[in-house]
Amino acid sequence: MILWFTIAQLVVAVGAGLFCVIAGLAGRRPSDWTVGALALVELLLVAQIVIAIIAPLAGNPPTGSLLEFWVYLVSAALLPLAAVAWALLERSRWSTVIMGIAALSIAVMVWRMQVIWTVQVA
Repeated sequence: MILWFTIAQLVVAVGAGLFCVIAGLAGRRPSDWTVGALALVELLLVAQIVIAIIAPLAGNPPTGSLLEFWVYLVSAALLPLAAVAWALLERSRWSTVIMGIAALSIAVMVWRMQVIWTVQVA
């Protein structure tokens, strides 16, 4: 993984998460802005999948468990899709909060992926 890209993902995921949680608690239903925030998080996760495929070939292999890393990455990539699907099926303020919690969860998962890639020794 690339540190600056991980930090960018963290900033976007935390920003989207806080935005959605605050919007939901303020009574806002899912909108283009909240769904778009999760779409941006998903776009960065897809880019991370591409980076994770190319990085070992470029001489940047993970030091931790490759299986654990990929389980985190695939789970993180599916989380925004599930949260947005929920929000579009149940258009309430709480589904906006759920999208925010999903984005905050992704931030934690991205940091864990960085730790698996760089810190642990297999």
